Amino acid sequence: MKMKFTLSMDKARVAGRDFDQLILEWSQDVSQQQVLEMSQQWISDQSFLTNHMAGLNRVGESSLTIEPVGEDV
Repeated sequence: MKMKFTLSMDKARVAGRDFDQLILEWSQDVSQQQVLEMSQQWISDQSFLTNHMAGLNRVGESSLTIEPVGEDV
């Protein structure tokens, strides 16, 4: 199924540059199992973003929204 992901990060530092807010959006075909696994990793690992995003050194508050979308996205 096609899902839309929205990642919001406040007070992020990327490659030595500070940003008040970053918002990344993307669509991806994933199974329900993959969505569940992503959600569990996000919740259980406090350093998930800095461990998985090259150049990301620090993040204040962050949120990840996952929602189904139609074929037009």
